[in-house]
Amino acid sequence: MEEPSPKQHAIFNASSWTEAGPPTGQRIALHKLAAALRKINEALVDMDASEEDLLAAAASAEQFAVRLEATRKGHHQWGFAESSTAPSTRVMLDRSPLMGLGNPLAPPLSFRVEDGKIRGTGRFGLHYEGPPGHVHGGFVAAALDELLGMAQSLSDKSGMTGTLTVRYRRPTPLHKELSFTAWVDRVEGRKIFTTGTIHDGETLCAEAEGVFISVDFAAMQAMQARERGRTDTSAPQ
Repeated sequence: MEEPSPKQHAIFNASSWTEAGPPTGQRIALHKLAAALRKINEALVDMDASEEDLLAAAASAEQFAVRLEATRKGHHQWGFAESSTAPSTRVMLDRSPLMGLGNPLAPPLSFRVEDGKIRGTGRFGLHYEGPPGHVHGGFVAAALDELLGMAQSLSDKSGMTGTLTVRYRRPTPLHKELSFTAWVDRVEGRKIFTTGTIHDGETLCAEAEGVFISVDFAAMQAMQARERGRTDTSAPQ
C-alpha cells in the first residue's frame, strides 16, 4: 500500500487547532466533553429519568452554556468543517458534523486513505433513528456526502457537491459497526465523479454517486472577507 503523502496527512489530520500529532490540552478536553454529550444525546431519546433530575440537569447545562457563550470568538476563522474542500483550503475536522471528535452531533465516523480509496468505519446510535432500529435516510445521505467529499479531495481538484444520487439497498442498522468505501471514478474538467458504499458486514446498505465541482476557494475566502468587512463596518459601536 502506498503511504499517503505529507499533504494528505495534513488534510486528514487538520483541525481547528494547529498542533501536529495527538490532541493535547484544551483540544483533548473538548473531545472528552463532546464524547460525554454524545452519550447524553443518545440516552435522552430512551430514558426514564425523573422530572427532578431532568430539571436539575437542564439548569446545570444552561449555566455551562452561558459560560461557553462568553468565550465565543465569532465566525471570523476561515476554514471548512468538512473534508471535501481539502487540499484547496484549510479543513477543521474537529468541527465536522459527521467526523468531528469535537462536535457532539457527530457519530463520529472515521475515514482514512488506503490503496487510493477512502475507507472507514462508524456506528449510528439511537438518536439517528428513522425506521425502527435503523438509521434515518437523511443521515445515511449525509454520511455518503461526507465520504464522497473526502474521496474527491484525492483528485487534487477539490470542490463542492454538485449532485448526490443515493440508492438505499437495505435499511442501515443502528448500533452496528458499518464500513465505508469511496473512490474517484474520473475527472472531466471541473467535474469530479465519485462512487461510495456503506456496508453492514457483507450486506450493501446504501451506495451513492456524486459529482463535485472544483471551486476557487481563494476567491470564496476573499468574498467572505469582503462580506465580513461590510458587516463589521455597519455594526453598532
